[in-house]
Amino acid sequence: MFIAKSIKTEHTDIINDISFDYHGTRMATCSSDQTVKVWDEGDDGKWVCTASWKTHSGSVWKVTWAHPEFGQVLATCSFDRKAAIWEELTSTSTGNGKGGTSKNTTWLHKASLVDSRTFVTDVQFAPKHLGLQLATCSADGIVRIYEAVDLMNLSNWLLQHEIPITINNAHISLSSLSWCTSRLDPPTIAVGSDDHNHPNHPKVFIYRYNDSARKWDVVESLSKVTDPVNDVQFALHLGRSFHMLAVASRELGIFSLKELRDDPESNVKQPVRFEVRHVGSFDDHKSMVWRVSWSITGTRLASSGDDGRVMLWKANYLSQWKCFQVFSANGSMSEMDCAAAMSQSLNSTSASQIGF
Repeated sequence: MFIAKSIKTEHTDIINDISFDYHGTRMATCSSDQTVKVWDEGDDGKWVCTASWKTHSGSVWKVTWAHPEFGQVLATCSFDRKAAIWEELTSTSTGNGKGGTSKNTTWLHKASLVDSRTFVTDVQFAPKHLGLQLATCSADGIVRIYEAVDLMNLSNWLLQHEIPITINNAHISLSSLSWCTSRLDPPTIAVGSDDHNHPNHPKVFIYRYNDSARKWDVVESLSKVTDPVNDVQFALHLGRSFHMLAVASRELGIFSLKELRDDPESNVKQPVRFEVRHVGSFDDHKSMVWRVSWSITGTRLASSGDDGRVMLWKANYLSQWKCFQVFSANGSMSEMDCAAAMSQSLNSTSASQIGF
């Protein structure tokens, strides 16, 4: 059973992104009011704002947490054409003659990444096994990969790669990106474009790092997605033989990508190829879909749209994806949604038990 709670954030403009940390006990929000707020969950389940500060000179589009192995580190990106790195430092102070101590935390600006010529639309840390790397994408049509030079000093970041995304040799605006978390595959990124100038061309591209050539190659594009894309998200891999990718566009799209392996008896190395299966497209929002997010097991998916609703999805034992719960803007479900959720939950029990 899901319980909805509202939080008075005191942001003075639209909240553009919300991000939970690795443990799910901390939350960061960013807004067009140019600020980021950090929230901690108390023992009573209530969220308390523990930090708030101005991060950019323009709207802040995205905020994301690094893996806690690297400390309490945030990255943000903004309309001001910058991505920024922030690190939380903790100090203790002695009470005023009472013998007690108190913990003080401060978020410090460690670095600004200023290579983009247009506003930066997304920023995502790489999976932990790749080290402290960071990817950004921008409206100038370029994905940039950065790496921290010294883990003990996050002020220095090296631009490792620039990946131009083009259609007919023209750069296209980029809206979102997502790292594949698989340890068994080379570094892989999905990139989404909100370009409106090429209506019949794919808007989602899969790039993989070629270690021998030391560059990123495009290995797949999703021909089924030709509308502008707002968000892409790989599911956690968790040992599956394929990857799951969710796409937020005019509809919600779900895809599986399975790499086609080379013939072991062949001496000719083939380029990377994927078998792409279009699991389904869903227009239940009846409007533009803006965000998608997978559960930690990769078996449930949340989507949000212009209709002011959040929908939760999962597959049944036939691998058919259906919506099983709907939240309205006030956190409640309508009677029709409740009945549908109860029916679908009973029909989908097997999927939650066996996974993929």
